[in-house]
Amino acid sequence: MANTRIVTIDLNFQNKTQAIASYLIQQGDAVVLIESGPGSTLSTLEAGLAKEGLSTRDVTHVLLTHIHLDHAGAAGWLSRQGAEIYVHPIGAPHLLNPEKLIASATRIYGDRMDTLWGEFLPVAQEQLKTPNDAEEIVIGSLRFLPVNTPGHAEHHYSYLFEDICFSGDVGGVRIPGYMYLRAPMPPPELHFGRWRESLARLKALKFSRIAPTHFGIYDDVHWHLDKLDTTLAGMEQWLETVMVRDPSIEELREEFTLWMEEESRAENLSDDTVRAYSLSNPVAMSADGLMRYWKKARSA
Repeated sequence: MANTRIVTIDLNFQNKTQAIASYLIQQGDAVVLIESGPGSTLSTLEAGLAKEGLSTRDVTHVLLTHIHLDHAGAAGWLSRQGAEIYVHPIGAPHLLNPEKLIASATRIYGDRMDTLWGEFLPVAQEQLKTPNDAEEIVIGSLRFLPVNTPGHAEHHYSYLFEDICFSGDVGGVRIPGYMYLRAPMPPPELHFGRWRESLARLKALKFSRIAPTHFGIYDDVHWHLDKLDTTLAGMEQWLETVMVRDPSIEELREEFTLWMEEESRAENLSDDTVRAYSLSNPVAMSADGLMRYWKKARSA
């Protein structure tokens, strides 16, 4: 059987290509999006759908890998256009009542909230679906398997569809053009052990393509997952050496930023690619996630 066509809609986040994707799968009456993207990119999503002869009102289902604003911000708006929204059970309450989510994001982004993320509307209760781990989602003749994959966030699903895994953020951030990727590690739920277990689970599943939300579809799955494993190990090792000195959060951010800059130079990443990485995965936020992980998980 031929693979179902998957359209990568580039949401052109902050006028940057290849930073955030929404993946479109259409068959018959079913119009499925993997990720809604943030509210700030709704007009780009509309334009991407229009290229396929569709409008946002035609979207029947949205499968969210997790509820972070860059992945799920526009889900509430799409639910009001009639789409059913699928999300991990742990994430669901925050989509119904996003006040806490918005408050914690506002602490991080301050007055940049609106420019970055746009409006975050609650998902309409009757439109919200919370499948269990490995409980198949059947949409017409399409079949999706949600796979519980914590580590980046506790409320994280990857979705298997035919031969592809939509890996959200647990599959790392990988901008096209280089054999290189990064692990996005925001607070508050980063956990190296659970992330490694999630990777082991993904490695045991049979798929030949991987599609992280940041960004694109890759067919070197073994390299990708092994590289991410190595990257996580390197991060944890780096953290252990740095935390011995008991740095302040400002010092940790500075050291981590320098480390990422060195790595970017070593990999000869273009300025354009570095910008895509910093928009998809802000370096200072990963430093904050590392600090929180250290205090919560390692000191426990």
